[in-house]
Amino acid sequence: MESFAELFEASIEETGLDIERGSVITGTVVAIDNDWITVDTGLKSEGIVAREEFLSEEGELEVEVGDSVDVVVEAVDNGMGQTLLSREKAKRVETWNFLEKIADNDEIVKGIISSKVKGGFTVDIGSVRAFLPGSLVDVRPIRDTTHLEGKELEFKVIKLDQKRNNVVVSRRAVMEAENQLSAKSY
Repeated sequence: MESFAELFEASIEETGLDIERGSVITGTVVAIDNDWITVDTGLKSEGIVAREEFLSEEGELEVEVGDSVDVVVEAVDNGMGQTLLSREKAKRVETWNFLEKIADNDEIVKGIISSKVKGGFTVDIGSVRAFLPGSLVDVRPIRDTTHLEGKELEFKVIKLDQKRNNVVVSRRAVMEAENQLSAKSY
């Protein structure tokens, strides 16, 4: 008699997928109910994702049956034969990959200053929170920043450390680059 582990390993080999916890995989939405979204990822059993992970900020469901979605494998077998998946974690991986590309290419990213914290501000970039040091808000020190809070602004990524979940951005770098461009055009 084969153990569950042996059967599972065989199913992985059959599908050609080397699935482990934390892997990002693409699946197809096959069912939607009040609590769960069921996703077929090509494994022996379908995976489930909490419905709230597919809700927009307005509370609207963002998927329908037949949609292709990226998800992260949370647990291959939760003890009840189900594969637990996460859409939120997949979104975070997408955002980190995007931020790495932006940083590598010295490009600009848009974010929203969401709150004031010690020494600066929190900036929301997709599902990732970044830190904006107070000294990098503007080309000159400004005392009142309330006019900037809650607005979508442009930033440069100046530090990125996924292991520590640390992103540091600068608005000043964007403004200085714009000033240099406008000075050259005269």
